[in-house]
Amino acid sequence: MRLSDFDYDLPAELIAQEPIKNREMSRLLVIRRSGGTLEHRSFSDIVELVQPGDVLVLNDTRVTAKRLWGRKGSGARVEVLTLRKLGGGRYEAMVKPGRRAHVGAEIIFAAGALKAEVVGRTDFGGRILEFAPGADAESLIDELGEVPLPPYIHRLLSDRERYQTVYARRAGSAAAPTAGLHFTPALLDKIRARGVRTAFVTLDVGIATFRPVRCENVLDHEMHSEAFWVSEESAETINSRKGRIVVVGTTTARALESAAVGKGRVAPSCGSTDLFITPGYEFKAVDALVTNFHMPRSTLLILVSALAGRDLILRAYAEAIRERYRLLSFGDAMFIE
Repeated sequence: MRLSDFDYDLPAELIAQEPIKNREMSRLLVIRRSGGTLEHRSFSDIVELVQPGDVLVLNDTRVTAKRLWGRKGSGARVEVLTLRKLGGGRYEAMVKPGRRAHVGAEIIFAAGALKAEVVGRTDFGGRILEFAPGADAESLIDELGEVPLPPYIHRLLSDRERYQTVYARRAGSAAAPTAGLHFTPALLDKIRARGVRTAFVTLDVGIATFRPVRCENVLDHEMHSEAFWVSEESAETINSRKGRIVVVGTTTARALESAAVGKGRVAPSCGSTDLFITPGYEFKAVDALVTNFHMPRSTLLILVSALAGRDLILRAYAEAIRERYRLLSFGDAMFIE
């Protein structure tokens, strides 16, 4: 299975640089696997596409990572992405350039208002930073830090909450589960009124979501592990449904498939997953999927190809590009059923 089999020409002008004003008015490309047909709809039509008895499963993780710009004592500029609070003033972080972030190095932010020392390394090339005592590091990081948008988005957000889902509540992600950005509270209310129950799981999206696959043999790629949770309540809601499991986003799909204990059943779970879903994988907990359009040669494109078939997915992408859909994180969506 070659990486080049999951490639397509991505027009730079179609990469959405900012979210549209009304979340639910994105476009929606409906892909019907049974007949291989494509249909152009509005995202608000998702209310008609889910059915009474279905359960809609969403990832409630919240983006808490922040991008900071600092300098070493030598004056060299460094970029810091705080990923996870460890306690005791320590944070797991990515630092660029890494060669300047040796253990013992000091990084100064905002003309000395905030300082940190590199006190360790992580297994995946990150660093452990310890912020100087006496400063309210958490508040200053939040005040000084930028939202860590994907590298293909070049505009700053005027409203940070537009890179959060409206149901985000559990801190811990470096990136948003972007398929959920299209939902509004009113839209979710309409879906529930239709007889569709909702369930929430959590998968903390790591920085590896932005890392390209570099192996030409897809099966040689190793996924970075990410923490996930499926509560007893959510497992019961999913397992007692009368209709389909409709999953919002590839992160939710990976969480449910990691918790699956048979066809259509999941177990309450708390752990980490490095599940890499490729064509040939037998889905156990995904009947339909809401997802955004993804980068060429990415693990996300490979996952949706596993669900719908590579040829159908690439045909759908070609159609979306012809119809000038907005692509990637702030772009339009597809519904695979």
